[in-house]
Parts: sequence; C-alpha cells; structure tokens
Amino acid sequence: MRHARIIFEGRELDIDISADDRITTAEGEVLNVALDSDQITWLVPVKEPGTIFALGINYADHASELAFEPPKEPLVFIKHANTLTGHKQVSYRPDNIDYQHYECELVAVIGKSGKNIKREDALDYVAGYTVCNDFAIRDYLENYYRPNLRVKSRDSLLPMGPWIVDTADIADANALKLTTTVNGKVTQDGSTKDMIFNVPFIIEYLSKIMTLNPGDMICTGTPHGIVDCQPGDTVVCSIEDICSLETRMVSEQEYYGDKY
Repeated sequence: MRHARIIFEGRELDIDISADDRITTAEGEVLNVALDSDQITWLVPVKEPGTIFALGINYADHASELAFEPPKEPLVFIKHANTLTGHKQVSYRPDNIDYQHYECELVAVIGKSGKNIKREDALDYVAGYTVCNDFAIRDYLENYYRPNLRVKSRDSLLPMGPWIVDTADIADANALKLTTTVNGKVTQDGSTKDMIFNVPFIIEYLSKIMTLNPGDMICTGTPHGIVDCQPGDTVVCSIEDICSLETRMVSEQEYYGDKY
C-alpha cells in the first residue's frame, strides 16, 4: 500500500493508494481522480516531520566523483522541515551561484520509537520508504563531510514524495534501481545496492546515539551522476518500486515573490 497527503477540492487529505491506483481517504471515501490529475496538489507525505537525518557520501562512486575517500562510519547531518516540499512543487536556485545539483535519495521513514535497535530488528521500525531530492549548493561547500547552513538548509530544497510505500511491499530496499532525469535526459543511473551503509546499519548506528521516533526520516545519500540545475529545468528522481518525484526549478525571485 502507498500512503500520501494531498489537497483535493480544497480539502487536505490523508490517502491510501492501492496497487490499481484506487485512492481512498482515511475516512473511507473513494476519490474519483487519477494520480496524475492537475486537481491534486501533493504535500510532503510525512504529516508530522520529525528529525531529518541526511547522509553524506554514502555511495562509493559518489565519493570517487568528489575525490574523497569513502567514510569509515556514517557521515550524518541534520536538516529541518523548512526544506521540505512536495511532488510537482517548485524548488529555487539562489541568486549569484555557480553550481546547484540534485541528489536523488532513498528515504526510510521511521514508524515507531526505538533506542539501541539491533541491525537485525531495524526494519521493524521502518514504516515505509519514499524518495527525496536533497539539493546542494556547491559554491558554499567548505567540507563535504559537514555541509554548512547555506549548502543544505534552504527553503524548498528537499522535495519529497509523492508517497510512502509500506516496508512490507519492498522485498529488498538495498537492491533498487535509482535514476534522475533533467528535462527528460537521464543524468544519473545507479542502484541502492551500492550504498556504503545500508538502512539497517544506519538505524543501528543512529539509535545508539539518540531515540528514533515516528516521523523521523533517514535520507540515505546519492550515487554518482550530478549536474548543475537551472531555473526552468524539470528534475525527476525515481527509485524502482517506490515512486518518481518531479520538481520544477525556479529563480529565487520567482520563488519568494514580494518577499524577495
């Protein structure tokens, strides 16, 4: 089963989506609308976002791309809910920068609280999986291991969704094809099998340090294949058996409007 949050006919709704794309609200109402309809506004699929954990350089080929040694333990930084936006929404390119790239990532969404979770039990704590695009502003990246505020913390630069797929519906989250297209051209082609630290390892690692809670999200890093993104570009991040996440790039002025 897939789970999402949408706005439809002026109502904010929690929905379930069946294998045949039938949409049902939490109250049991069946919505007579197609998933690709412009009548749907997609919201971030996690209703109450908790801590957003993001992993840096968690694919060996991406480490090579950046001329870095693969890490010996997970390189984790924290993001906040201001960065989140939904499927088919916009993200902006800041003024006066030279390089902004996408990062297509598998996201594990925590479903129950846990501390000191064993690796073999870790997936019992995962409600499901979704996709995110963890945009980065390379101009300000002083340290790949600990990206600073200007690199990873801007409004709208963590699109996520459109839905969460139940953990039980994914046979092996560490064997999924991952691709990104920019304006229809494939620019990234990888697999989650190439993660240095997989989801169970990361959960064990994080839960030794702090309690994990429902709504926490673990963004697991991106493989090789990054390109600069410009206003007007359409970026689609896809992970096999989970979903495709579409984002349209706009300028900073267009994004903020009269707040610019």
